[in-house]
Amino acid sequence: MNENRAAFYDTVRHSLFSGNLTQKQVDGMEALLTAISPFSVCEQAYMLATAYHETARTMQPIAEIGKGAGRKYGTWLTNSNGVCYCHAHGDKKRKPVVYTETDYPHLYYGRGYVQLTWLENYLRAGKELGSVLTDAGQLAREPKLAMRPDIAAMIMCFGMRDGWFTGRKLSDYIRGDQADYVNARRIINGTDKAQAIAAYARKFEAALRAMN
Repeated sequence: MNENRAAFYDTVRHSLFSGNLTQKQVDGMEALLTAISPFSVCEQAYMLATAYHETARTMQPIAEIGKGAGRKYGTWLTNSNGVCYCHAHGDKKRKPVVYTETDYPHLYYGRGYVQLTWLENYLRAGKELGSVLTDAGQLAREPKLAMRPDIAAMIMCFGMRDGWFTGRKLSDYIRGDQADYVNARRIINGTDKAQAIAAYARKFEAALRAMN
C-alpha cells in the first residue's frame, strides 16, 4: 500500500471504524476508491459516506433484506395463460412494462453499495459498465454481478452522478469544494439519516485530503 493510501486508512480507522479495520473493509474501500477517483474530493467523500451507511460499515455490497418480497420488482405474478411475469420499472408516470420469467428468470431486488432495483435499471447499468462486462445485457442476465465490489462501486458512481435513484444527482449538491452534504442525501433517500451521513462525509473528506 502506498503512503497516500496508508494516510487515508490511518485516518478512517480511528474516525470511522473504532480503531480497527478488517481486510474485507479495506478491500471494499479499495474498490470504491478506484471507482470514485475521477470525481472531486467532496463527491468522493459523499459516495464513501453513502457506502459506509448503506452497508452498515462493512464496505461490502449487500442484498436487499427480504429480496424485494412484497414489492413489484420482487414478486412474480401469473397471467390468465399461466405465464409468470414481473414489472420492469417503477415509474408511475409511464405505462407499465413487464418481463416474463422466460425472458429474464430473475427478480431485480436491491443489490450493491446502493440498492439497484428493477430490470430496466439493471439494463441501464449494464450499458454504462461497458468493457467491464462481456456485453450490455450481461448484468440483467447475471444480476448477482451487482454484488461484486468493483461493479457495485461503478454502479453507485454512475447512479449518483446521473440521478438514477431519485432523480437528484451529485452536481445538484456538490460543486468543487462547495458541498451540501446534508441535502445530498436526497440523491438516495430523501432526508433519511441525512445529518449522520453528512458527518461521515466530513470525516471521509478529511481522510481523502490526508492523502494529498
